[in-house]
Amino acid sequence: MRFHDLELSERLLLARRGTAFFAQRLAELTDDELDGDTLLDGWTRKQLLAHVGYNAAALCRLLDWAATGVETPMYESTEQRNQEIREGATLSPAALRNLFDHTVARLDEKWRHFPESAWDAEVRTAQGRNVPASETVWMRTREVWIHAVDLANGARFTSFPDIVLESLLTDIVGVWRRKGLGDDLVIEVTGAEPVTVGNEVPDSRRVVHGPLAGVVRWAAGRGAIGVSSNGRVPEPPPWL
Repeated sequence: MRFHDLELSERLLLARRGTAFFAQRLAELTDDELDGDTLLDGWTRKQLLAHVGYNAAALCRLLDWAATGVETPMYESTEQRNQEIREGATLSPAALRNLFDHTVARLDEKWRHFPESAWDAEVRTAQGRNVPASETVWMRTREVWIHAVDLANGARFTSFPDIVLESLLTDIVGVWRRKGLGDDLVIEVTGAEPVTVGNEVPDSRRVVHGPLAGVVRWAAGRGAIGVSSNGRVPEPPPWL
């Protein structure tokens, strides 16, 4: 079973669990530590926190679009999104924490009171994909679980529910396939059937294998910890 096979209430629960996971790690950081580095190259924790906060606000705009039929993009442009993060990172620690709390509460409130008839209404993501409004739940789920690890203060992929890990891997491999990337890759998760990224098994294969959490961490671009290969562990193709 994958994330999208669950009932909506179960999907929302996983998104809220991920939010709590992120919030717990955030609470363990002092204000001074927010200036520290994350697992994202060149990003401080302040930048990451601004991004996670504004992401919730952007998903609220998609929900407004679905509920009203009035087009409300997540962001006006890529540059507007990047500028928002840059400016958000200049806020005081207290203001950044408040931004996170406020936008989390706002998004959850919209989910709680969202018209049932609008969950299937089509909206467009920042990557240009047309998806139903219900996809906002998965978009937020992967956001908070992965970025909790990116805070670099102890969160691990091994803490993720298996269904989130399995759905992340399916999501990532799906993106690679749509973009025509990693055709020579074969993913072998311990205890599962191998997954060939390309349509055909290539003559020269790069095999990456290991436990589910380790493979997902590698595929998401967060490091090759606990995985091995038939040669040097390759860099994963870009995902988002």
